[in-house]
Amino acid sequence: QVQLVESGGGSVQPGESLRLSCAASGSVESISLMSWYRQPPGNQRELVASITSSGITHYADSVKGRYTISRDGAKNTVHLSMNHLKPEDTAVYYCFGRIYNGYTLNSFWGQGTQVTVSS
Repeated sequence: QVQLVESGGGSVQPGESLRLSCAASGSVESISLMSWYRQPPGNQRELVASITSSGITHYADSVKGRYTISRDGAKNTVHLSMNHLKPEDTAVYYCFGRIYNGYTLNSFWGQGTQVTVSS
């Protein structure tokens, strides 16, 4: 089995920064795609950013220019650097991975980490 464990959430003021990390462990054969989603209070989960195994990135329009996704292939870890945070960035952030496990491509979710932006 594969586990995704997020870290780095917390409470900050508008304009400040946070860096989230997600580490994949267990029976990881290779990683095809890693993404960050978020779920604001009372809203649906939405895609924030993705990065493929070849390093191609994608961002939601709402975070372009403020967020950066990166990965450390050797450590099976993905990071999300969040700058110039806004109150509307408040959400539970989830790590998502499309990972080869047992010679098949499977989807895995982390447990989520809270990010609160408030003055």
